[in-house]
Amino acid sequence: MHRTILLCPLFSRDGDVDSRLGPEGEVLYSSLDGRTNHALGDLFRFVQQKYHVELVYGRRMMRDPLTGTIERPEVVLIDVSRAAPEHVNGLKFKLYERFGIVSTRYEGSWEYEQWVRLAEPGLAAIRAILGSGVGHPGCIIVAHEFMGLPTALAAKLHPEWNMRTVYHAHEVPTVRKIVEEHAGHDTMFYRVLDRGMAEGKHLPDIFGDYSGYFRHALAEASRHLDVTLAVSELVAKELRFLSPAMADSNIRVAYNGIPAYENAGEEAAESKARLQEYAETLLGERPDYVFTHVTRMTPSKGLWRDLAVMKYIEDDFRRNELTAVLFVLSTEIGGPRRGEDVRHMERWWDWPVAHREAMPDLTGGEALYYSGVQSFNARSRNCKVVFINQFGFDRASCGERMPREMRFWDIRKGSDVEFGQSIYEPFGIAQIEALSFGSLCVMSSACGCAGFVCQVAGRGGTPNVIAGDYAAYRPYPDTIERYLKITREEREAFEEETASRIAAEVLRRLPRSKLEKAAYVRRGYELADQMSWSAVAEKFILPAFREISAGSAGQAAGAA
Repeated sequence: MHRTILLCPLFSRDGDVDSRLGPEGEVLYSSLDGRTNHALGDLFRFVQQKYHVELVYGRRMMRDPLTGTIERPEVVLIDVSRAAPEHVNGLKFKLYERFGIVSTRYEGSWEYEQWVRLAEPGLAAIRAILGSGVGHPGCIIVAHEFMGLPTALAAKLHPEWNMRTVYHAHEVPTVRKIVEEHAGHDTMFYRVLDRGMAEGKHLPDIFGDYSGYFRHALAEASRHLDVTLAVSELVAKELRFLSPAMADSNIRVAYNGIPAYENAGEEAAESKARLQEYAETLLGERPDYVFTHVTRMTPSKGLWRDLAVMKYIEDDFRRNELTAVLFVLSTEIGGPRRGEDVRHMERWWDWPVAHREAMPDLTGGEALYYSGVQSFNARSRNCKVVFINQFGFDRASCGERMPREMRFWDIRKGSDVEFGQSIYEPFGIAQIEALSFGSLCVMSSACGCAGFVCQVAGRGGTPNVIAGDYAAYRPYPDTIERYLKITREEREAFEEETASRIAAEVLRRLPRSKLEKAAYVRRGYELADQMSWSAVAEKFILPAFREISAGSAGQAAGAA
């Protein structure tokens, strides 16, 4: 790729000019702040005046926290809050006329509106940056998720520009909604998916009409782009299930990548020691094993399944006089809690060992999960769960009892077992992010990354990864109608059986010596190296770009 340009709405006008692109951003042009002395200034002003928007342009430094690799992609942010309605409505009419998207159904959704408003001024800004020629045959518009689809579809309305368009599908919003809301979750859905496709049915035939859900409408319209890159076989299958037209669209699998770090055994041991020290400070005992789950707090993450597995591990550890702590780093709020609030909670009610149901501590969803943690800890003697409802994992973020040397990556490097038993997980980078450090990665069959592991490890699998099949339930009769009737109690009973089997595998595979741990580190790196972002780009993403760009002159510029 010759260059990368990131395009996004400007979500807030707060702050000064040098804060627009973050702490390591370089603002080259900002109509909001009067910084307009730039070679592209006249072209940007034309865009602003035509579409009634404000525009910020510059570069943002992105640094890999482990390797130190630095990139500085160009960034365009557009304030669309006062966008000219005649242009927005004109685009909406074209989206209906060409792609069948009925925007009037989504008038009450700002989430839909802002991404539609971004499309035309965003493309105009990209064309200004690339040069004002008629065509841009080397430009590939990559729509990340539903947010970028209006821009990619708008580009398709101008074949004379000769831009290529890609939908990078990180999930299928309709499927996420169904899985999260149905009592049977993944236990129901993936059996219905398999049965439905075998019978020649599609999602509307079974679950009804979702065209009133704007994310569904946009995802279905992705078939008009040049190619869809699905982050797993599961996502590709779910996309084809949406409709007969989607079944025939150009969908290819292009997995997400993960970090790959060689010879990480020593770092893993040092990080584990810090985690053990922290656990000892909090709980009064240094655990033999450290388990972790780093995730967002949403229903799709299936956090209750970890507690079910831990119950069986507790029984074994009690018999064998072993101990473990499970650190769960997850929060429902959109940003970090203030350091002074954390220190207050730490002092007055022993946070994060204990919690209170009110801000600045537990939100509603966090309180619901914490009730399960309390129940587990009350019954458990050798295994304890510490729920850290915070962004960040260092002393500044998590209080004075955390070791001074602790950094976020310690919770990835030092983990013996990383959980991630989601009910809906299109890929799941977090589940396998710790592979290079010898962590035993425990996921569900609903995690798209499980398919990538199978492809890399081969049919025999790998000792480093356990994928519990929560969709293996087979009631009688084996019909779509029966699966749709799965109740919460029925699903939970099967989850309990599955948790027992997963716990048995964890106990069988846990490394018991430094030599065994070293083998996990070595195998983990061998797997991660084949699943790295470099490997993914070379094997899956760039070939797709080359294919759709065939016949174009020059190098490609990607606008995401």
